[in-house]
Amino acid sequence: MAGHSKWANIQHRKGRQDKLRAKLFSKMAKEITVAAKMGDPDPDKNPRLRMAVKEAKSSSVPKEVIDRAIKKSQVGEGEDYEEIRYEGYGPNGVAVIVEAMTDNRNRTASTVRSTFSKCGGNLGETGSVGFMFDRKGAVEYPATVGDADTVMMAAIEAGAEDVESSEDGHTVWCADTDLNEVSNALEAELGESSSTKLVWKPTISTEMDLEGMEKLMRLIDALEDDDDVQRVTSNFEASDEVMEQL
Repeated sequence: MAGHSKWANIQHRKGRQDKLRAKLFSKMAKEITVAAKMGDPDPDKNPRLRMAVKEAKSSSVPKEVIDRAIKKSQVGEGEDYEEIRYEGYGPNGVAVIVEAMTDNRNRTASTVRSTFSKCGGNLGETGSVGFMFDRKGAVEYPATVGDADTVMMAAIEAGAEDVESSEDGHTVWCADTDLNEVSNALEAELGESSSTKLVWKPTISTEMDLEGMEKLMRLIDALEDDDDVQRVTSNFEASDEVMEQL
């Protein structure tokens, strides 16, 4: 089990401005509706829905929004969405993965390609940057749940692969196929997590200076502004000084 790494630097910042909260809620509601359509509407019987609901709650999505999204899946409302992954390069050759849910593949592909071009990047073929990431399950806990040794022991017992601990909290890593089982075991030992999700974890990172980060943030923000885009992941790494200046 490893100590804390710069994952907090490598992943895109979590917080979005208040003016974008409605867009964030809408994307999470879409994920909940799709997850509920694909399986049981009961989160306890549907691992994907359970994770979507948990992530929505951690982002302060109101309960009525979550309930409405689940109900929408059961009454046949809404479009049938297709999940698509786009891969490309941003400024300074940084790798970018874009995950989308769309009811119009051509529209989304055109918009994503145009956004990459306008922001100094290039959309590549599927697999063009994916080799620089591993698909992993990530279960996050606040620092108050216990010290690093406590969380590490619980993670080992749960069958996790790795733990990263810092003063900000703990991230427990596991194989993507083990996420539901590992998260359930952890919650039995440590209580409810603050976040449980599948992520693209970089195995190779690209160091960015302030100018490069400013360009990359413009690309990421433009991509995330698209209603079809659910999440954007990049393999950037930047110093604390650079991150503070953004």
